[in-house]
Amino acid sequence: MEVQSLPINYLPIIFQMLVAIGFVVTTMFVTHKLGPKRNTQDKLTPFESGIEVIGNARTPISIKYFLVAILFVLFDVEVIFMYPWAVNFRDLGKTGLIEMFIFMATLLLGFIYIIKKGALDWE
Repeated sequence: MEVQSLPINYLPIIFQMLVAIGFVVTTMFVTHKLGPKRNTQDKLTPFESGIEVIGNARTPISIKYFLVAILFVLFDVEVIFMYPWAVNFRDLGKTGLIEMFIFMATLLLGFIYIIKKGALDWE
């Protein structure tokens, strides 16, 4: 038996989205109109974690910082894939083990490439 997808089947989802959007818009409008508006000097001054700002926020930062941050996120996300594998290690058997070795070898090749390119060198 083939399942048919008709536009009428999506009506509850559309209705729920309209109710949610309506709730958000109504709540924001009502709180904006009824909420207090007290603009004091203390509220209007910029601060960072309760500390007054010193210097310019637009100082140049080395591109190496961003490169290392992106590489960290990249390899961190790759490590996340190892957790489900470790949980299902016995169920996956030898095939899962071989696939994880291939995955780790690919990850190691990428890491070696990054080291050869000097992306982690701070100069």
